[in-house]
Amino acid sequence: MERQPPQWLEIGQGRRLAFLTQQGDGAPVVWLGGFRSDMRATKAEALADWARDHGRPYLRFDYGGHGESEGNFGDFTLSDWLGDALAMIESQCSRRPILVGSSMGGWIALLAARKLLGSPLQPAGLVLIAPAVDFSEELMWAQMPDAIRRTIQQEGVWLRPSEYSPDPTPITRALIEDGRRHLMFGGEIKAGCPVHILQGMRDPDVPWRQAIKLVEHLSGDPVVLTLVKDGDHRLSTPADIARLQAAVAAVATAA
Repeated sequence: MERQPPQWLEIGQGRRLAFLTQQGDGAPVVWLGGFRSDMRATKAEALADWARDHGRPYLRFDYGGHGESEGNFGDFTLSDWLGDALAMIESQCSRRPILVGSSMGGWIALLAARKLLGSPLQPAGLVLIAPAVDFSEELMWAQMPDAIRRTIQQEGVWLRPSEYSPDPTPITRALIEDGRRHLMFGGEIKAGCPVHILQGMRDPDVPWRQAIKLVEHLSGDPVVLTLVKDGDHRLSTPADIARLQAAVAAVATAA
């Protein structure tokens, strides 16, 4: 199939976000990708196939500094990426969306749901894949040796080797400090809609007990948790993709 060229959304400061849309009926499905991932990754494409086959509207985009969107990755923080997600939802969705968040996108989905609570665009459902809630603090800063923390504090950035890219990932002081403004595990988390979490038990990046912790904090919302015993962080095998599509279909049917 020919590669679909992106559309562009101007969001101020002379910055543009790249996005792709598919038309259909029902609640729009919105893909929120992970840290340094992009809208053409395996799971995002698999959901595009599902949406096309079932006539569902579908929106996916790249955060600032990701994929085809403008900007340098290291210049952005979680506040920027949350703002990107909200700008996309508010400009492209005409009814309550279903937010599908992968890894960091799971945290952003929950933050976006909190921002949209009580509005006409309050999400109709969330599907979260290995949701990395509070990852900058709990899964990065708290796990870092003192030497790496000093590098970040003194130099403003540490270049972390990546298992998913030949290029290292810049972890900035701004990212860590900004992340602290958005921590969610200090109290009850309110999604305001049904939530389905998919979590691998062999995930080296987001331990499966983080998903249990999230379920405990989502005390007022209906939650389904699917633990995949041999699942890794990506959850991109054919069986994993089938689980994802089924979870989105179930939430979409109820929306």
